[in-house]
Amino acid sequence: MAAIYSLYIINKSGGLIFYKDCGTKGRMDTNDSLRVASLWHSMHAISQQLSPVNGCSGIELLQADTFDLHCFQSLPGTKFFVVCEPGTPHMESLLRYIYELYTDYVLKNPFYEIEMPIRCELFDINLTQAVQSDRVALLGR
Repeated sequence: MAAIYSLYIINKSGGLIFYKDCGTKGRMDTNDSLRVASLWHSMHAISQQLSPVNGCSGIELLQADTFDLHCFQSLPGTKFFVVCEPGTPHMESLLRYIYELYTDYVLKNPFYEIEMPIRCELFDINLTQAVQSDRVALLGR
């Protein structure tokens, strides 16, 4: 079964504003999740500058032996990335859907301050449903 291990949302200045651990293996503490987010933000920014291709938007997929890391960067610079089991399909569409949830439930929340950690119950509920329904869809294939 394909699995999503964790989800991160990083603001445009590199701060971790949301983290969700979806897996049961290798749970990270808060400091480790902050380190991963900071490291990814730095690698993403460096890859944009070093790319020989003009207009490169940074790393979108990092494949390792034990995990894949898929990244989606929105126009304002907010990065959404998931760490998942190698070969998990349709992560790009899941990330775009998570971005839609973010715009619908977080950015439209009058109590949310831009660039601050996300504390929105409706976003959490809909995000959990999206991840669970993605798992169900993957099992059906």
